[in-house]
Order: sequence, then C-alpha cells, then structure tokens
Amino acid sequence: MLTGLTLCCALLLGVLLDCLLGETRRWHPLIGFGKLASLIERWLNHANVSRYKGGLAWAVCVLPIVLLVQAILYAAAYTSLWLAPLLHAALLYVCLGLRSLREHNLPIQQALDAGDLEQARQLTGRIVSRDTAEADAAYLSKASVESVLENGCDAVFGTLFWFLLLGGAGAVLYRLSNTLDAMWGYRSPRFLRFGCVAARVDDVLNLIPARLTALSYALLGNTRLALHCWRTQTAAWPSPNAGPVMAAGAGALGVQLGGSARYDGQDEQRPPLGAGRSAAPSDILAAWHLVWHSTLLWLGIAVLLTLGLGQGGIFYA
Repeated sequence: MLTGLTLCCALLLGVLLDCLLGETRRWHPLIGFGKLASLIERWLNHANVSRYKGGLAWAVCVLPIVLLVQAILYAAAYTSLWLAPLLHAALLYVCLGLRSLREHNLPIQQALDAGDLEQARQLTGRIVSRDTAEADAAYLSKASVESVLENGCDAVFGTLFWFLLLGGAGAVLYRLSNTLDAMWGYRSPRFLRFGCVAARVDDVLNLIPARLTALSYALLGNTRLALHCWRTQTAAWPSPNAGPVMAAGAGALGVQLGGSARYDGQDEQRPPLGAGRSAAPSDILAAWHLVWHSTLLWLGIAVLLTLGLGQGGIFYA
C-alpha cells in the first residue's frame, strides 16, 4: 500500500523525469502500442463491423496491459520498499507529455518569428490533422495554440488526474485509451462504428480532468473572460471535453480560436472559441506557459493535500 507521501514523491519524480528527459527517441512504449492497435484494427475492422467488435478491440488492446502493469506493481510492493514507488514514477514519466508538448510547439513560434513560413507549415503539419500547406502565420499560430491547450488536458492533466487516483496503472489506462481515441475516434466511414467505444471511453475518462483543466486555465489567466467563454461557447463545440478546455484556455489568453480550418482540401467552419484579438505567434508561448503554470498549480495542490492528510494509505500498490 502506498502512503500519500510516497505517491506524492512518485508524482514529483515522474514529472521531473519528463522535464529533464522528455519522451524517448527510440522504443517509446506508446509507439509500440500504436503499432499493436493498428494490427488489431486491421484484423477486426471490416465492412459492416459492429460497435461490439470495436469494444472488443479496445478491451484486447488496453485491459491485458493495464492488468499486467498492476500485477507488476503489486509484486514490486511486496519485494522492495522503494521499487513500487520508482515504478509508479517511471510509468508516469512514460505516459506524460509535458516536455514534448513544448518541444513540438515552440519551434513553430520560432520559425514564425524568423519569417520561415515553410518551416512553420511543416512543423505544424506534424502535430495537427488540418491542412497547412498554404497556411499563413495567423492560421498556423491558431492551430498551434489550440493544440497546446487541448493536449494540455490529453497529454498532461488527464494523465496526472488518473495517476493521482489510481497510480501508475491509472496513468497507463488513461494514456492507452487516449491513444486509441486519437487513432480510432473519427466519424469517418472506416471508424464510425469501430471507434465508437474508444471515443466514448475517452470521453468518460476525460470528463473530470477536462473541467479541472479548464478551471486551471481560467484561474491562471483572464478569469472572468475564461469563465464566460466556457459557459457560453462549450455547447456548440462537438467534443464534450475539448470544448471546455479550449474555450476556457482561449478566454484565459484573450484570443480568438476556432473558426475556419481546412481538412483534406475542404474548409470547415467550426464554432468560435475565446474572445479578443486573433492568435499571434507569441500566443504559442503564452499557451505553453498556461499549461506549465497549471502543472505547477496541480503539483502544489497535491503537495498541500499530502501534508494536510498526512500518511494515509492509498488503495493500490
């Protein structure tokens, strides 16, 4: 059984490892998981596939890994005093994407500031699904800011939430589910039925983290505008969790997001997010600072709760 203090130390160590090391350049477990998921999808996803088969695919991909991780953590807890906490921290490090969020987006701002529009287009095209080949600086800035704000929840705060709730196995469960949603959760003919369960599970797992993320953004930015945008704009956004996160984030930064975006050569008009001026390259760094300061807020609250609750036991290895 982990104590609250031990869990908090594992949390801080996992975040520190991510800040110092970033994502591994080779043999990243999530990349291997993605390849496994692609194989299972090709095996089970065929014409007239049912949602039940999509649910089976989700279970085959996620549950054995999560159960194996939990079994290893339980075994480690009875083997050594420090082995289990170190494994929890290592699992959080693998699942967390804080530094990678910075590394993928700040070079876009640097390219825009240097006037290298072609480089900015290529870098942005690596992190978003929308077309960037003919995009201008404002379009690229908006795309990057939206990516930072939304992935602040998906790659950082959702992972931290489920780690605090269920330890390393919770972080793994969340990140694997989030990865499957990113791969299968499209309303396209190929994935409409097959990816339905993956999308719904991700929605449920993000229900609380997304709103805590939105609240964090609001508290650390233009609070009144962020809360107003959250309250008035979320219902129009198709995603029940991305809406609050990006509306509050855009309001906190005082910029306008959403609107027109091009996908596969077709312009799509999306609901507005935020209010104020159009996004500029400098807002990419501002969005990253919002995520970083929110992370520090979460860590500070975790430490304070640990000190307040003392050495109470946690119900996982």
